[in-house]
Amino acid sequence: MIVTVDTNVIFSALYSKRGASHQIMNLILEGKIKMAISPQVYFEYYEVLTRKENLEKLNLSIEDVENILDLIALLAQKNSIYFLLRPNLIDEKDNMVYECAFASNSEYLITSNIKHFKNPELKGFGFKIITPGDFYKLWESKNE
Repeated sequence: MIVTVDTNVIFSALYSKRGASHQIMNLILEGKIKMAISPQVYFEYYEVLTRKENLEKLNLSIEDVENILDLIALLAQKNSIYFLLRPNLIDEKDNMVYECAFASNSEYLITSNIKHFKNPELKGFGFKIITPGDFYKLWESKNE
């Protein structure tokens, strides 16, 4: 199973070990699900996670973030985006996450900001947009 993970899920996974986001990242690290990334998504992760205020919230250094992202890059399915869907989402940075999900043939795009991805023109692209909690419940029900 291939999934695309929004930046807010990575942040939440690093912020708290108790939530579904952290459990999803564990599944990725254990090789139970495959995460898709593109260069654009990777650099979005880097840009957000290395902001001074986020480093302080996460109690991490830039080097810590780089090590985490290196591990993600090592394990992830890498995808180059040769086209732009330009879904015109509320948050411009979400467009690249959506494009990665499409280009990678992900089954799910996992995000805590479902409302950012609500656009009636974006139906039928072959993947489901789902919250971390709903995805983890679904994964558990299929893998008991």
